[in-house]
Amino acid sequence: MNDIKLALLGSQGAGKSAVLVRFLTRRFIGEYASNANSLYHKRLSIDGRQLNLEIFDPCSQGSEARCILEEPVDWADGFVVVYNISDRTSFINAKNILRQIREARVDNCKGEMDVPVCLVGNKQDLCHARQVCEDEGRCLAQENRCRFQEVSAAESYQDISNLFTQLIRQVMDHLKYRADRRRYSGSKSMAKLINNVFGKRRKSV
Repeated sequence: MNDIKLALLGSQGAGKSAVLVRFLTRRFIGEYASNANSLYHKRLSIDGRQLNLEIFDPCSQGSEARCILEEPVDWADGFVVVYNISDRTSFINAKNILRQIREARVDNCKGEMDVPVCLVGNKQDLCHARQVCEDEGRCLAQENRCRFQEVSAAESYQDISNLFTQLIRQVMDHLKYRADRRRYSGSKSMAKLINNVFGKRRKSV
């Protein structure tokens, strides 16, 4: 059984906990400010594979976009970064969070994030009060090479379920790629070692 670890990040009031509870229980909860870090567990099956899913929901980052904890950055296999489309400050905070993830989890060879991320514009039902247009969210996601989706935790379970399912698939593919790369790298190192040992023996004969 695969273990998948996700971290959910965003400003207070962005609705990240509402997005998470909607995914886990199908129910919508009203806004609440969590003062404590929470770790949720869920068993699910995707594409016939059984998964143990852990989702870390740290207490909300402030409007000044204080540094996200190092712990979820190192711990997580994937990230969901949430902002509120009717609150520009939360979008700026999301931009800073993406930058911090990128700086902490960069693939040095390519200069790209080495971890799957989904940028989520929540509260799509508040279009009449929109402060962040959809194109801005999409452009920010493209700049950071991550997925993007606008949702409404208040209105749609299906959109949020699809969002998490797609991210989990991406995480599984990414973990397999990393494992294959490590195996390939290890087998090359072993081949080189064997070649060095036996090559030297042949020369000394």
